[in-house]
Amino acid sequence: MFDLDGTLVETAPEIADAVNDTLRRFELPEVSQQQVNDWIGHGTRSLLIEALAFSVKTDVASVRDSGSLPLIAAEFDRNYQRRCGTRSHLYPEVRETLTALRELGVKLALVTNKEGRYTATVLEVHGLEPLLDSVLSGDTLETKKPDPAGVQRCLAQWKVRPDRALFVGDSSIDVATARNAGVAVWALPYGYNMGQPIEACHPDRVIANISALLADPASPC
Repeated sequence: MFDLDGTLVETAPEIADAVNDTLRRFELPEVSQQQVNDWIGHGTRSLLIEALAFSVKTDVASVRDSGSLPLIAAEFDRNYQRRCGTRSHLYPEVRETLTALRELGVKLALVTNKEGRYTATVLEVHGLEPLLDSVLSGDTLETKKPDPAGVQRCLAQWKVRPDRALFVGDSSIDVATARNAGVAVWALPYGYNMGQPIEACHPDRVIANISALLADPASPC
């Protein structure tokens, strides 16, 4: 099971583009790429709220309760759908590794907090959907990561024991999700862990890139 943003696909540049497109539309100060990187993880709506709170110098709760949020969110939705796929790219060895795992008969799932409409666009642009057996987005279930429901859904779907499963992600959210589901977790160091080193989350292993899933005999795969 894999996270998406920061794990399989580098998406932060186009997310920042969409956020700043939206802020400019409402004549608000823009945010930096690093800020967007640090806000990624809880879904795009949460990220937009963080950006608005910073831009108008208020707190997240005030933005969330604002009557203008639906209008701004609708503008962001248009901008991000337009930007999806324009400046994102696969991380090294992603396509090759997923293809090889499928050929070995390994079940592959995506468990992301990104909303389904954006997830579908990113997967289509980068040709990943045919390589995945299941896709669980941030609005597929009632809860998001770090709630383990998405992981548990995958295990139940394929009748796989937790000790025969592996979650691969890039953030403390992913590590917590795997721990909550009782599965092993490997982490990549190049993603969006809210500006913190991934080692601080204590995953079972930190791997240089996703091809380690094929090279290491200790993998549950």
